[in-house]
Amino acid sequence: MVRQVPNEERKGILTAEFPHTTPTTRTEVLRFASGEDMVHILGPHDEALRYVEEQFPSVSIHVRGNELTIVGPPAEAPHIKRLFEEITALAERGTPVTPASLAQLVAMLREQTVASPSDVLTHNILTSRGRTIRPKTANQKSYVDAIDANTVIFGIGPAGTGKTYLAMAKAVQALQHKDVSRIILTRPAVEAGERLGFLPGTLNDKIDPYLRPLYDALHDMIDPESIPRLMAAGTIEVAPLAYMRGRTLNDAFIILDEAQNTTPEQMKMFLTRLGFGSKMVVTGDITQVDLPSGTSSGLRIVREILAGIEDVSFSMLDASDVVRHRLVSDIVNAYGRWDERQRARTERARLRSDRRRASGSEHSAPTKLEP
Repeated sequence: MVRQVPNEERKGILTAEFPHTTPTTRTEVLRFASGEDMVHILGPHDEALRYVEEQFPSVSIHVRGNELTIVGPPAEAPHIKRLFEEITALAERGTPVTPASLAQLVAMLREQTVASPSDVLTHNILTSRGRTIRPKTANQKSYVDAIDANTVIFGIGPAGTGKTYLAMAKAVQALQHKDVSRIILTRPAVEAGERLGFLPGTLNDKIDPYLRPLYDALHDMIDPESIPRLMAAGTIEVAPLAYMRGRTLNDAFIILDEAQNTTPEQMKMFLTRLGFGSKMVVTGDITQVDLPSGTSSGLRIVREILAGIEDVSFSMLDASDVVRHRLVSDIVNAYGRWDERQRARTERARLRSDRRRASGSEHSAPTKLEP
């Protein structure tokens, strides 16, 4: 639908239209098959065009007939050209060009990801009740690819990066394709200190609040009316981590959520439940550990323990992968900066203390008497 205008044609266009062009600028020209195609890609009321102009104020974009001409700094004009090519690819594949998808395209191009942004945003995992679930960032796409390629996968990142939601979508997809016969979802109930007896109600009443996020994700992907039937048949099981002890989980897609709240012993117990024909996805955020003070997180140390083992993959997501409200990404980054300052302050205090101790030991050293 889009082709780059040959140099000989481009020179004529530039001479007539852009006499202000200088050696410090670069011009890119895209020609669409028809003006109608261009209108479809630029969006209603030129929504895509206006968004790009807002994001890149140093670039001028001119529309004439079925041609789009981009004039700007040599470092930016090619990126804008690629951005419109990616927008075109989205439109050709039937993906709506929305403000959200435009923001994701711009973010990925600015990060200079290897993956094509349009490939990322059209990688459909699951369609449920008219809604399609797909990765929305390059890191999320790498995470989904890792789930396809490995048996044990760790998805580590802050809240809102889609690590649990995408794993759940892959689990439902595997069940639908009959790659597995059941889905097992589990979380540690650490927030209650494992002392569920102090909470009111039956055992299910005590446990449900800690498993509710997993139920919520299931309701987005499976007809809610069929979930009780699937759970009664054992096709879907949602249970606390403690219920996994002593079991071997064959032919299952197993997800351990909130894994930062496992101890090293619990992590080992869980990983050794792996049976034949199964896949495990472990998700968590190592910056939000709720374990008692002095207790190590199994998720924090597992990467060092399992380094180099074949068929085990670690996918790291960060604030740029947050797909909730844009403030969530800002909040995650702010807390990250605060943590860095706290660590630096603690380290400086430790060094000062070490110097004082060293100085004190020198002054208090006994004087050697001459014979």
